[in-house]
Amino acid sequence: MSDGLNYFKEVYGVVPEWVRKMHNYRPEALDHYTNLRSTIMQDGALSTKDKDLLLVGINAARCYERSMVYHTKGAIAGGATVLELAEFLLVPYVYGGSKSVQTGIQALRYALSLQGTPNEHLSDYASMDELLSYLLSISKDEDTSYIRDVLGMVGDRRKELLLESGIVSSKMKAMLMVGIYCAELQGFESAEWFERARALGATEDELVEVGLICLLTAGIPAWFETSDWLTVGG
Repeated sequence: MSDGLNYFKEVYGVVPEWVRKMHNYRPEALDHYTNLRSTIMQDGALSTKDKDLLLVGINAARCYERSMVYHTKGAIAGGATVLELAEFLLVPYVYGGSKSVQTGIQALRYALSLQGTPNEHLSDYASMDELLSYLLSISKDEDTSYIRDVLGMVGDRRKELLLESGIVSSKMKAMLMVGIYCAELQGFESAEWFERARALGATEDELVEVGLICLLTAGIPAWFETSDWLTVGG
C-alpha cells in the first residue's frame, strides 16, 4: 500500500473511495495532497484536535456532511468529548440557522455511535430546543450549565450566547466564524470576525492555521479570502 493510502487508512481506519480513486488515476497527486494535509493538520498554533473540531463546525455551517463526518471521527479520536463537539455544532446556527444545526446532528449521531451511546431519540430534523434538551438528557457528570443557559434564551440573545464561552472558548468560536465565512468565500464579511477573534486573544499564527484548514476543505479560494485579512509577515 502506498504512503498516501497508508496515511488515510491510519487517519480514518479505512481508505475512503475518493482517496483510492485519486491513487488509481494520479498517485503522485495523492502523495502531494497527503503531504499538504499532514502538514496542515499536525499540532501547531492549534492542536490537531482543535483543527478537526473547527472543520466539523465549518462543514456543518456549509451543510457539507461528508467532510464533517470524517473530521468528527478525527476529533473524537483526538480526545474531544461529545459535549465539546456539540458546542462546536451549535455555533453554525449563527450563520446558517436550523439547516446548519440539522446537518450538524449527523456529526453528533456519528460521535455518539463511536462511543456506543444510543441515539435513536435524536431526530435528524430536531429543532435547536430539541437538540439542547437531548444533550441534557444524555449528560451525566458533565457541567451542563451552558446548555441550560442557551436553552433558556431565544432570538438574538440566543445567538449572542452561542458565541460566548462554555466548554469551548469564545476565542475559538470567533475563529470558527472566521473559518465559516472564509470557506464560504465571503471574505469581506469575515473581517469583523477576524477582529473579534484578535480581541479575544487569537494570534496571527492561529488565524493562519484556520485559513489553511479552510484550504483543505474548500480549496485555494478559501485561502485567498483568509489571506486578505492577515497581517503581512505574521
